[in-house]
Parts: sequence; structure tokens; C-alpha cells
Amino acid sequence: MDVVNILNQRAKEYAHRPAIIFGQEQISFVQLKDKVFALSQALLKLGVKRGDKVAIYLPNWPEYIYSYLAVWSIGACSVPLDFMLTEDEIISCLGHSEAVVLIAKHKANISFARLKESLPSLKQIISCRLREEGVLNLEELLTGSLNQAPDLEVKERDHAIIFYTSGTTGKPKGVLINYLQLYAPPKSMAFFVNSDLSSKDVTICALPFSHLGGLIYIQNTITFGLTLVLMERFMPLDFLRSVQNHKVNFFWIVPSMYYALLQLKEFETFDLSSLRWIVTFGASNSPDALRRFHRFCPKASLLNGWGLTETNAPTVVLPMGSKNIESVGRPAPWIEVKVFDDHGGELKVNAVGEVAVKSWVVTDGYFKDEALTGQTIRNGWFYTGDLGRFDAEGFLYIVGRKKEMIKVGGEIVFEPEVESVLLRHPGVAEAAVIGVFDKLRGELPKAFLAVKEGENISEEDLRYFLRQHLAHFKIPHYFEFCKELPKNRTGKIDKEKLRDVSLPNRRSVP
Repeated sequence: MDVVNILNQRAKEYAHRPAIIFGQEQISFVQLKDKVFALSQALLKLGVKRGDKVAIYLPNWPEYIYSYLAVWSIGACSVPLDFMLTEDEIISCLGHSEAVVLIAKHKANISFARLKESLPSLKQIISCRLREEGVLNLEELLTGSLNQAPDLEVKERDHAIIFYTSGTTGKPKGVLINYLQLYAPPKSMAFFVNSDLSSKDVTICALPFSHLGGLIYIQNTITFGLTLVLMERFMPLDFLRSVQNHKVNFFWIVPSMYYALLQLKEFETFDLSSLRWIVTFGASNSPDALRRFHRFCPKASLLNGWGLTETNAPTVVLPMGSKNIESVGRPAPWIEVKVFDDHGGELKVNAVGEVAVKSWVVTDGYFKDEALTGQTIRNGWFYTGDLGRFDAEGFLYIVGRKKEMIKVGGEIVFEPEVESVLLRHPGVAEAAVIGVFDKLRGELPKAFLAVKEGENISEEDLRYFLRQHLAHFKIPHYFEFCKELPKNRTGKIDKEKLRDVSLPNRRSVP
């Protein structure tokens, strides 16, 4: 992706149109270009070279966008870090990536001095919105630098991002994304929505920029000249207010966010008529939430989709106008998707196996981890760890992760299937199912549930309800009621925490 050329073009075409709306602040495309180029020049003065790693540890602020685009303007590699990471986790990621610069917001439990002491490769820390002794200040760098476009060669195969998707407290797992692949999400989005994108459109981002789902908003904003309404964090009531007040045309969020919106007492009072299409990614139990949400914006198209950080999602999306919302759709023409058995054999229609992807959009692998790269990329195919099947019309259905498959005395139970049924119960707000050890049957399903306010549900009620929809061996053997279920930064329920508390001698979820 040629960020310099794209920003110049958008500033010329849509000079004073808002690129970003953040609270009461509006940043035009000209202002965006100027801030990005000023920061890129500042990074060059600090000695950042093509291929160097620049880490970003910020909340969802406009400065996160400036940082991403400035790094790419000079051919360097961004290392976005989740703003919820602890100091030890930050050190782990910075050390593994060999980042030379960190752009960060101060936090009470993070010491910039300790980061410098622990990381010999870290040459500079740039503090955002707060002046602190011993580090540079982002605002001063922006005002003290020329907003002149960098004149540097950026090669398509150079790495543009290292995404740390998991393992930050142990062995870091850094997904490599190159400059060519930065084009992938906008290219897929344009294809899947039949070019239903306009520079007059307004979208809203409530997903963290440290994850691919949030990054796609930045890529689409500069590619199509959209106006991006930016939220620092997802707050359901504020999200709906913003959709209504800014007449938002489309967005993509994860299923748990839809459920959070639907639970609001005020939900039905909002005008959502500006929405043309809405998307969900990240789970196979989302159709119910999407349909319920759709009742209040019936003119909007429903889109279900699938993809991973490693495949530069969206990889598969439901065609516009399709009613087959249980499916995640079909792949883009430049992407091959197949379903394989455990021995590498391609499976026929309706047979469930591991979903694999082959295309230029697939990651080059994992940074400094040849073993993991070799395990996941075999014969040119990236094995996703997701289980799925194709129907006779070529529509893909995701049934869950491999680790979300419970073996109950020889019978197979897919956790998302049980979760989907639980979420149909009128009193259930959130649901997650995992497998727990059992001496006789190997594993048994256990359900974690958050009940809607004012509801009172018993285990007997749930078992009776589930028997109407599921075979007996799929019905959870254990139920645990929680105030709310733990979630990761993208809003998905964190099943690793649930598995951890379900081990012997572990505490229950609060």
C-alpha cells in the first residue's frame, strides 16, 4: 500500500471533509495528511529506517491512526500493542519484535524508565498527550516537523505490521503482514459490498486498533475517503447515539457487542435508518443477534463474514442480499478456501473439517518462529484451526474452532452450536460452553451464563429448553451463572479464562 500517494490523493479530493470525528474534534483529510507526514519526518530524524520496528501503545485515539500511517509512509514496520497489556507483556512484545521506538500513552502501572532499562534495542519513547521527563513528546514532534511527504521506496514484500495475537505473557506470537497485504481488506470490502462504498459514507469504529478488525477501519477510511467516527472504547449507549447523530451508514462488530446493544432499555428509541449494511465477524453463533438487531434497521443488508488476522480478513463474506445468514458466505475470487481432513485430504460437500486458505493475502508466517510457521502453512495452505463445511452452492459454514470441539463418549459436540441455542432463551444475555474433564466419558459440556436483568432462570429451566433443540449428549452437564462473562479486547468472550477457572482446584468466575 502506497500510503503517501493515497493520503495526497484524498487530501486533494476531499480536502476539508472530515476524515475522523473523535468526540467534539474533527480532523479533515488535509489535516490528517499533514499530521501523518509531520510524524513521519520526525521518525526519520530520530533515525528510523526502512524495516525498523515502531511499536504503538495507545487507546483508540486519532494519534493511533497518525502513528500507523506515519510508520508506513517511511517503509518501517508497525507493532500495535493492546492497550490492556501489562508492563511485563509490553516488554515481552517489544523485546521479541526488537522495536526501536515506542509511541505510548502514560499509564500508572507502566514505567517508561523500566521499559528503557529492560530493552537495549528500544532507542526512543514518544509520549502522547503528556509531557514526561526522559522521553519525547508527540505533540512537540508534530509541531516541530515539516509536513512534507517522505520520498522513500517501499517494497510490497517488506513487512508493514507485526500483530501479536496471543502468547504475550509467554512466547510471543507475531503475525507478519506485508505492504502488499495492506490492500487486502479494502479490496475484499469493495468486492463483497458490490462497491456500495462512497466518499460520502460515514462509519463508526469501536474495535481496538491493536487488532485487525479495528485496523480495517483505517485502511477503508483512507482508501475510499470515508468519514470515521472514532470511539475510544465500546460503550453501547454512546455507540447507538453516534450511529443516530452522525447518520452512520455501516459498521462491523463482534456478536457480543450486538447482544450488549440489544440489552439496552433505550435500544428501541434510536433511529437507525441511516444504516445500509451491518456485518458481524468472529463467531458462528451470530445469526440470532444479527436478526434481532435487524428488526430495527430493516432496510440494511445483513452480512456475516469470516477471516483471521493471518488471512487479512475479510476472507469470506455473505453476498449482499443473501438471506442465508447461517453461512459466512463465499470467498473472494483471488482467495482459495478448502476444507481438509486430519490427513490433508480435501473433503466433499457438507463434510466438516479444518478450513484452509491459499492466496497472496495469507501471512508470510510468524516473526522469528519457523516451527509455528511450518505447522500452520503447509503446501501453500494456511490451516486456520477453524472447523467448517461447504454446502452444494459453495457457501461456507463455520462450526467452531478445533479446540471448541468436545468429545463426549465418542460423540462430537461443537461448542458454538450449544451456545447458539442457549442464546435463544429469552432470559439469557451471554453464553459460553467449554469441555471439562470426565473420567467416564472423557469430556462433558459446561455452560457459563449471564442472565438478563430481572430474569431468574434455573438449571432445570435451561435443560428443558435445550431438550427441545439438542440431542441429549449435547446438553451441558454443568451450568455456572455469572454476572458477566470475561471478554478480550475485541469484545469476544475469553474462553481461555473460562477453561482456566474450570480446571480442578480453580476458583469460579466472579
